[in-house]
Amino acid sequence: MADAEGRGLRGAIAAAVTPLRDGGATLDEDAIEPLTRFLATGGLDGLLALGTTGEGVMLSIPERRRVAERFVEAAPAGFAIAIHCGAQTTADTVALATHAAATGAAAVAVIAPPYFAFDDRSLLMHFIEAASACAPVPFYVYEFSARSGYAIPRGVIDGLRERATNLRGLKVSDNPFDAVLPYLIDGLDVFVGSEPLVLQGLEHGAAGAVSGLATAFPDVVATLVHRRDGEAHEQVRRLREALSHLPFHAAMKEILSARGIAVRPDVRAPLRGLTPDERAVALRLV
Repeated sequence: MADAEGRGLRGAIAAAVTPLRDGGATLDEDAIEPLTRFLATGGLDGLLALGTTGEGVMLSIPERRRVAERFVEAAPAGFAIAIHCGAQTTADTVALATHAAATGAAAVAVIAPPYFAFDDRSLLMHFIEAASACAPVPFYVYEFSARSGYAIPRGVIDGLRERATNLRGLKVSDNPFDAVLPYLIDGLDVFVGSEPLVLQGLEHGAAGAVSGLATAFPDVVATLVHRRDGEAHEQVRRLREALSHLPFHAAMKEILSARGIAVRPDVRAPLRGLTPDERAVALRLV
């Protein structure tokens, strides 16, 4: 959750799915409140909306604004809502970050834009503008080389730290752990994205986890982070292995539905739903 002085996030954070309907074409706003309640009562400290698990880059800018508003409105007291605002252009990223801050988000996260090979100066200016747009709301760089297509250079983080007073840390979803280590920077809070690496990250000073698995298994991830529990570590490892050959977004939504949460399995194309055989595999994990 966010601390009393607004210094940022802590603990176990779910990377939340975005509820959709009509084959993924339309937001399912009514499902956001029960999903948020499920995550909060599952022992988590907050959620990140509209990230990788939340299909954020698949949604239009107006849709992303509306989803951000609904998650913030649905949050119970003490449950932090972070909003991912990364987009292909700086202008769209700034617009989303400005809106997230105005909506009352506890934090803003931004991934490096994909496709182009941006140099260090381009990336630094992009992140400076994004952080400035939401200041003084805590700002987190979202490092995920498998999705951006490149790793954010350490020099960009150092430069941003000098220029953005609201930089609080990073979400790092890279593998293996050697790829995470360069981002474990003194004075910045790092949240590990790959659940099997969470215990190792905590041992090296990470602040917690932002977990896709937590959107359907909040109790497991909360136990992993809060208790540094070895059994929970084995459980997330087994879950990730079992899910590795399934469309992850659809699997999380199918599992949520099976757990009694009013979330449909719909995803935004070209993401796809599960085949009957895949659905059987996913539901065996409930």
